[in-house]
Amino acid sequence: MSAAPREVPPSSDQAARLKKAAGRVRANLSAWPTGALTDPDPGTGERWDAGQVLAHVAEMLPYWVQEVEKVAAGPDGVAFGRVKSDPGRVAAIERYRRDDPLRLLARIDQGVAAVLALLDRLDAAALDRAGSHQTLGRMTVAQIVDDFLVGHLEEHADQLARLSQGTPAP
Repeated sequence: MSAAPREVPPSSDQAARLKKAAGRVRANLSAWPTGALTDPDPGTGERWDAGQVLAHVAEMLPYWVQEVEKVAAGPDGVAFGRVKSDPGRVAAIERYRRDDPLRLLARIDQGVAAVLALLDRLDAAALDRAGSHQTLGRMTVAQIVDDFLVGHLEEHADQLARLSQGTPAP
C-alpha cells in the first residue's frame, strides 16, 4: 500500500508549525490534572498520562530526525520507521514517563532544534527521495517530515491541550 501523494508545505511553514506546536506543549504544562488520561488511541485503545506523552515526544523527535536522514541519504526505497508496538519506543516511554516534566521539556526543546536544523539542511532533491514504511508504504522525505515530525508533534500538542482542559477528542 502506497501513501497517497499530497502537497507538502514548504519547510518555512513546517518550521513555523513545529515551533507553534512546541509552544503549545509547553503552555499546558501547569494545567495537566494528576491522573488524567488521554482519549483512547483509535488503533490500540491505549490511554496515556501527560508523562507518557512527554516521554514519547522527547524520544520520537530525535528518532524521526535520524530516520529522515537515513531516507535522504539512502538508496531509493530504503526501509524506515517503526510501528506503535516497537519495543524501543515502548521502553523509552515507560523509562522516562516519570521524569521531571521540565527535564522532558528540555529534551523536547533539543529535539525541536534538531528538526529545525534538519529542515535547514534538506534540499529539494533530498525532500523528493523516498523510503518504504512497513505499513504505510512508499513515502518521500517531505511526507515523512510532515507526518512523523511536524504533524506528529501537532497531534501531541492537541492531545495535551485536551488533557489540560478535560475536553474529549472531536
